[in-house]
Amino acid sequence: MSGCSKRCKLGFVKFAQTIFKLITGTLSKDKIEDELEMTMVCHRPEGLEQLEAQTNFTKRELQVLYRGFKNECPSGVVNEETFKQIYAQFFPHGDASTYAHYLFNAFDTTQTGSVKFEDFVTALSILLRGTVHEKLRWTFNLYDINKDGYINKEEMMDIVKAIYDMMGKYTYPVLKEDTPRQHVDVFFQKMDKNKDGIVTLDEFLESCQEDDNIMRSLQLFQNVM
Repeated sequence: MSGCSKRCKLGFVKFAQTIFKLITGTLSKDKIEDELEMTMVCHRPEGLEQLEAQTNFTKRELQVLYRGFKNECPSGVVNEETFKQIYAQFFPHGDASTYAHYLFNAFDTTQTGSVKFEDFVTALSILLRGTVHEKLRWTFNLYDINKDGYINKEEMMDIVKAIYDMMGKYTYPVLKEDTPRQHVDVFFQKMDKNKDGIVTLDEFLESCQEDDNIMRSLQLFQNVM
């Protein structure tokens, strides 16, 4: 690994840890600027005004996020392998690689094999400051692994199992082996309104918003974003 690549990987891990603390509520919004200011360099975001219009961040917040992103990863992009290494830092007692793969694909909306700043900040805007509807649409896209516009039981099972595997000893052996399947069965029983074996976006949105238990479960999964 070249010195530049190594610096990019290690630096972005540090930057991602700050963002992760913000997402999980362990870092206040007031402190994120203080932490990111420490990594500032003179970079000017491309299309800043457009990003400001497309996201829920202010111009100042976008500048801070951009400078932190570019300072810690000068190439301006993050590939899947680096993304997996980042997630491994957060969940050392489990295997986060599978969930990180699914999450990377949700960030990589253009399917280029890399996540640019625009991809990163757009998703972050939804997850932190989006409406309930926007967050649920994003979650649906995460669960729709093959991107065919539907969620089947196998896809949801893959996601749920990946989350349990990622949590490692903090989940097992407290949960029984068939717990992921039971979790998915309950979800599908409530979500698959017409019992055709698949969940559409409309079914997903309706089911989630009318069931407090599902919303709480989804919130748990969003917290390991």
